Amino acid sequence: MNLLAIDLGAESGRSILGILKDNKIELKELTRFPTGISLIRGRSHWDVIRFFNEIKNALVYCAHKEKVTLDAFGIDTWGVDFALFARDGSLLGNPYAYRDVQTNGIMEKAFKVVPKEKIYELTGIQFMQFNSLFQLYAMKLNKSPLLDIADKLLFIPDIFNFWLTGEKKCDFSFATTSQLYNPKRRGWETELFREFDLNVRMMPEILEPGEIIGKMDSTVCKETGINQMPVVAVASHDTGSAIAAIPAEGEDFAYISSGTWSLMGIESRHPIINEKTARYNLTNEGGVEHTFRILKNISGLYLLQQCRKAWAVQKEYDYAELVKIGMEAKPFQFFMDADAPDFLNPLDMPEAIVNYCKRTGQKTPSTHAEFVRLIFESLALKYRYVFHQLKEVAAKPINKIHIIGGGSKNKFLCQLTADACGVPVIAGPAEGTALGNLMVQAMAMKAVKSLADIRRVIRNSFEFETYLPRNTSEWDKVWDTYLNVIGK
Repeated sequence: MNLLAIDLGAESGRSILGILKDNKIELKELTRFPTGISLIRGRSHWDVIRFFNEIKNALVYCAHKEKVTLDAFGIDTWGVDFALFARDGSLLGNPYAYRDVQTNGIMEKAFKVVPKEKIYELTGIQFMQFNSLFQLYAMKLNKSPLLDIADKLLFIPDIFNFWLTGEKKCDFSFATTSQLYNPKRRGWETELFREFDLNVRMMPEILEPGEIIGKMDSTVCKETGINQMPVVAVASHDTGSAIAAIPAEGEDFAYISSGTWSLMGIESRHPIINEKTARYNLTNEGGVEHTFRILKNISGLYLLQQCRKAWAVQKEYDYAELVKIGMEAKPFQFFMDADAPDFLNPLDMPEAIVNYCKRTGQKTPSTHAEFVRLIFESLALKYRYVFHQLKEVAAKPINKIHIIGGGSKNKFLCQLTADACGVPVIAGPAEGTALGNLMVQAMAMKAVKSLADIRRVIRNSFEFETYLPRNTSEWDKVWDTYLNVIGK
């Protein structure tokens, strides 16, 4: 069985061919292209038309270079962002990116309309200023004319699925990221639309991961040379696809999907919405088989990516070099909260880190190695912080952590995570998001029957590395210092 996944991240996009045979899956990357935010007059946008052309290029490559007939196709992307469409199907402007300035300060205004506690009770979603709810409310307050003429809201993967099939639908995993979905009622939360004076009729129909959206449009097939195949509603939120690919047996695990963001959580058959999850600002996002990801969004390797970008004028590092110099730096010299607002979208990340250290009464890093060490240690400490919260809300023991995604290849960060959290870390697969995407397509095509089957195939197909905790006592010694710096 030949399956094609499009995996769009905030930094790059890839097309990956999956060949499923004899209860194993092989992967082959076909194309790769930069994504990235486009700045237009100080506003942050996604260039979705360019991305769509790259998706079609992947189909051309598949048809003419690989010469394969596809059995299914699916797309996953980052969460929350969307575009608005007119009644005739026209795109109403390039969508804003989640790091755009329009949502600065918006949550405080929104909580005056609907109290924070009520929003969490209805949605169970972690409060982040760029959630779809707050983006829409910012557009409302700014009197955006697009809201007056919009007929349909489509999230980022749904845009491309619409252009490929003509169907305007979204999947459960993505709908939950919006903070507009009620997981208990299993639908769009009409009370929030009413209170914020938003049009609930513009929201798309919601499918479960593994349902078929429609057939690839014949015009796209003619343009690219690809055969007509089903387009599947995979877990189109990339974290939902990634978690489906965790090679776990049993339920006694936590996970970290490690990339630009670090998504750390547990899997649950039901949403967990209570006083404690509200206090910890844990989210309830949807997954395959209507599971829930009880997790925290943590700023991830974006911190390092932005430092690398800032340092490029002096030296162009590859990521292996950065890891190497970070390992050589002295440990525990500085501490920072990886999720501090200072680091959401600064013009100069190293400068933002220096200013944070000064503001919190610390010495400041001066060498690139010290910055790298600080970033990795601060991520591991934040993982430990969230790990303690997850253990409190979980209805089961947590005896190990699975790290998937690009960060699973970072041996240094994996070992630091095991040391900080005091449990074994199982690393891999690195292509977790694409794998989950492909295997949900396989489920839609009846090649596998369940999420358990998906994970069994992945265990059969790849090798994984385990990191055992060591020197945990050293992390215990600095724990109170870290909590004091981050104000907890």
